[in-house]
Amino acid sequence: MNASRLFAKPKPNQNQNQNQNAPRLHTVSTHRLHTQVYAEGTHLMVPWFERPITYDVRARAHQVSSTSGSKDLQMVNISLRVLTRPDASKLPEVYRTLGTDFNERVLPSIIHETLKSVVAQYNASQLLTQREQVSLAVRDTLVRRAAHFNMIMDDVSITALTFGREYTAAIEAKQVAQQEAERAKFIVEKAVQDKRSAVIRAEGEAKSAKLIGEAIANNPAFITLRKIEAAREIAQTMSESNNRVMLNADSLLLNLADIGQGNNGKK
Repeated sequence: MNASRLFAKPKPNQNQNQNQNAPRLHTVSTHRLHTQVYAEGTHLMVPWFERPITYDVRARAHQVSSTSGSKDLQMVNISLRVLTRPDASKLPEVYRTLGTDFNERVLPSIIHETLKSVVAQYNASQLLTQREQVSLAVRDTLVRRAAHFNMIMDDVSITALTFGREYTAAIEAKQVAQQEAERAKFIVEKAVQDKRSAVIRAEGEAKSAKLIGEAIANNPAFITLRKIEAAREIAQTMSESNNRVMLNADSLLLNLADIGQGNNGKK
């Protein structure tokens, strides 16, 4: 608990709850603060002359958000979560300098100042790629600053890191431009490959035509062989079909008898 306890009537002793420490304050004339700190348990107290100031020494979580400028003048929104507690051995000094609401007095100022000083050392891109290093720098600085106020930082972590709308829009536009550039590069490469394929295919067809012409010139039976191969393919296709079709054999190159007679006649 953060609030001090003042007693309206004398009590012979005072019970301290678990995880609570309390220095004693003389309430008569001098208001002198004892330097001894009493841990949880039962302790004797002089009624009317003394009262305890109770502190909760357990670590408590605090979430602080800050807007800072990066090295390249980009606005960065950072949320920081810290676990802090007072130094139990220095509670009289904490009460003398800060009172019981020490967290509200100290944490916002040192966290904002630390975040601004650390973020200003990095570019916006470095804050993303070197997040662990940034978090370590923030932690080291906060631990040193909190020690001046007799506070202990048990944990410091960056929970959120976002940029302004302009920078976010610029990043999205850059990504879109990069994707368009990659797409255009792919289209160009595809066109080059298609051109090469067309050239190779044309060269292959020309070479094939040349070879066919030479084969026909050297051996007239080459045409007959091709007709027989075509007739075989057509006959196989028709035999596998479920439909029954009556076609002219001459138009389908199936009149192999005429082909044979023609060849015999030529001989």
